[in-house]
Amino acid sequence: MGKPLIPIAFPNPVPPADGTTILAADIGGTKTDMAIFEIKDGAPFLTREFRYASRDWPSLVDIVRDFTKSLSLPQRLCISFAGPIKSGKAHGTNLHWDIDAAAIGKELGIEKTMIINDLEANCYGLAALTADDLRSIYPGKNDEPGNAAVISPGTGLGEGGLFWDGRAYHPFATEGGHAHFAARNELDWELFRYLQRKYGHVSWERVVSGPGICMIFSFLRDEKGWAMPEILREEFKAHDTAAAISIAATEGCSACAEALRRFIQYLAEEAANLALKLKATGGIYIGGGIIPKIWNEEYQAIFNEFFFEVGRLHPLVEEVPVHLILNQKTALWGAGYYGAFGR
Repeated sequence: MGKPLIPIAFPNPVPPADGTTILAADIGGTKTDMAIFEIKDGAPFLTREFRYASRDWPSLVDIVRDFTKSLSLPQRLCISFAGPIKSGKAHGTNLHWDIDAAAIGKELGIEKTMIINDLEANCYGLAALTADDLRSIYPGKNDEPGNAAVISPGTGLGEGGLFWDGRAYHPFATEGGHAHFAARNELDWELFRYLQRKYGHVSWERVVSGPGICMIFSFLRDEKGWAMPEILREEFKAHDTAAAISIAATEGCSACAEALRRFIQYLAEEAANLALKLKATGGIYIGGGIIPKIWNEEYQAIFNEFFFEVGRLHPLVEEVPVHLILNQKTALWGAGYYGAFGR
């Protein structure tokens, strides 16, 4: 393996024998990405991949059987799953699957089976990235390595940490996206009360995610009286709603444009919270499928306006570089790498 752009410490640095195959599964609330990796010269190489719609399948086992129906089963399986992991088991937050890694391995006949949180997989996947996979949003004012973090809006809001030991990063999972949303002004409080009536507890995930974009838009339309042009109603029926809001924003829908601006504002605020909690002077990495599709100069200006609003710790947050992860397969690569170098 060559020197990685971002050095990641794996539990087992000794690679399996060349020719070892690893099945990687990155399971999210919307999609499940599957891939086969083969060890060549001590490193994982992706040889086959396919994307499934998660809710179209009753279980991961059914997807694995479909994906590998014309192949010999791999020697290892690593599952990246969007939800808390405990003793090799998990239940999804936005996808109601029960996952038991040992039971799945036994049912499929794969001896070595592992499961990690999807944001932990995103963190491990940083080991596979090149400079072309990242875009700098803010360069930071810190020249020394330090802790880092990943924040990833998608179907939910994932957050992961990377502890810097002086030589490499050690990824770990968090469930920080479910921490309590903090309102900062009157409109935030109105949005908070609107969401509280719907859900009770209001987390950052309720506003910094694809469904969060929809919730902000619904609040502006239903509570604040922002208009939605009639011509856009068919677009809302034809597209995923968050995608439709993004399209409509470019076509002149003021409520849609404002929903996206608020989404970016809340992303910046929670990214700053994460930077403070982990003292992430090594960098904040923004992942997920939403941001790379919509990012522009306006959103960069909004992000930079709100990222630094942290009061007395402004100088600390100024040290933190912020990067956008452009590679949409980072978690899948993380599962492949962990399958090779995990426990």
